[in-house]
Amino acid sequence: MKIDRQIGIITALQRNKTVTASYLADKFEVSRRTIIRDIEDICKAGIPIVTRQGQGGGISIMEGFALDTTVFTEQELSAIFTGLKSLDSVSDSSFSEKLADKIGSSSAITLSENMLIDLSSFYKENLADKIEKIKLAIQESRLVKFRYYYKKGEAEKLIEPYMIVFKWSDWYVFGYCRERNDFRMYKLRRAWDMNITEEKFEPRAIPEEKKQFGRNMTDNYYIAAVYAPSEKYKLVEQYGPDSFTVTEDGRLFTRWGFADTDWALEWFLSFGDKVEVLEPQEFKEELKKAIKKMLEKYR
Repeated sequence: MKIDRQIGIITALQRNKTVTASYLADKFEVSRRTIIRDIEDICKAGIPIVTRQGQGGGISIMEGFALDTTVFTEQELSAIFTGLKSLDSVSDSSFSEKLADKIGSSSAITLSENMLIDLSSFYKENLADKIEKIKLAIQESRLVKFRYYYKKGEAEKLIEPYMIVFKWSDWYVFGYCRERNDFRMYKLRRAWDMNITEEKFEPRAIPEEKKQFGRNMTDNYYIAAVYAPSEKYKLVEQYGPDSFTVTEDGRLFTRWGFADTDWALEWFLSFGDKVEVLEPQEFKEELKKAIKKMLEKYR
């Protein structure tokens, strides 16, 4: 587009100080005459452009004229590039490269190399495909169907997609379930055979309380336990270095809240004999039952 080309010419003049009409014509793949007309339009817009003939001549912005086009600082641009590169990890399109092509070389691009954020985990190929399909379905207000796997089994889901969410170190689609007549979150790693249907929907208002993801996940089921010293790094990783106290025998005491007994069982069983649950008694009984079931498989 003409306006995009003219902005590109201004950017080239700022970066290179002096350029030739031939250089600009080759860069933007237009004729020299088109470049001259663009220069005239830029001058009419109030930016003084000077042309000099002969050796060492060319096109430049008048000396002393300051055109402040700074919108972002170098650090801010670096943050933008870092964020875009993290999105590139779950997309088939390279947003960061496209932006780099538009603004030209910048030290901000180099600065962004200091951070690497990969949001795709170990399944980028199918995750990127799911995200692209959901984005398109949201834009076109079309229903999405997929096969969903969860604790109770598996089922076909048909939803109105409204939002892609990255939370709790995982990706979700937030949408309105036609079967449940309610807004739900679905983990993308559990959603397979995803397809956009031809059926469109009228977007509905999302209640504010539904946007407060995880509001019902309360950690009010408290369990006291002691861990072997070798497990300190796991406790620090989960809750930080101040989340436990060291007992006289060197073990690590914790009293943490859990959302439910299922999550608590998964957590404590993952430590094997490196943990001892102290209370409550009813949870100790649940843990014993789970261990007995495991032993029965190996008798």
